[in-house]
Amino acid sequence: MTRSIVDTPEPVLAPAPSRFGPDPALLTRVLRPYHEECRYLKSATVSVKDGLAVARGEFHVPSPCYLDTTAHVNVAEFNICYDQLAYYLIVKSIKEKAVPELAAWTVENYWVRQLPNILITRFRSVYRSQIYSSTFRGEVAFTSFTESNVRRPVLLTQTTCRFWDHDKGRSDGEVLLALVDPPGANAAQVAA
Repeated sequence: MTRSIVDTPEPVLAPAPSRFGPDPALLTRVLRPYHEECRYLKSATVSVKDGLAVARGEFHVPSPCYLDTTAHVNVAEFNICYDQLAYYLIVKSIKEKAVPELAAWTVENYWVRQLPNILITRFRSVYRSQIYSSTFRGEVAFTSFTESNVRRPVLLTQTTCRFWDHDKGRSDGEVLLALVDPPGANAAQVAA
């Protein structure tokens, strides 16, 4: 099964978009696995339209986690910021029951799967101009979902992302996530 914002026809009467404001307790839990100095995502919101969700977040990188400060976002911070906002997007979509492809998930089984079962399988980033790390914004969006079962059940999730600052700094990316052994996959296989 594949669903994409590109190939999904517009319904005659599209449902109104939903917006979910900041959820500080959920964000704190999302960031728990990160070292305190690497908790770059400060707040986030999620919007949903036609079953696909977008998270927007505010970030602050006080200093790089592995080298002297550069005052701008580099590929390591780009990846960490993407991870944090993508994790938030997934679990907030689950909590709000906002994305049909995640309907079998619960927040509890998300926490068990957050680190071992949510994998980046393809990552591409482009830097348009330097982003200052003091304060900047970002966005991660689901663009399609595809179920696969070659070796084990996987929900492939195509995402796009972008980051920008107040001074016209900008970077963009495309990331393919694999949600390995998603809840409900085994039951669906038995029924098939």
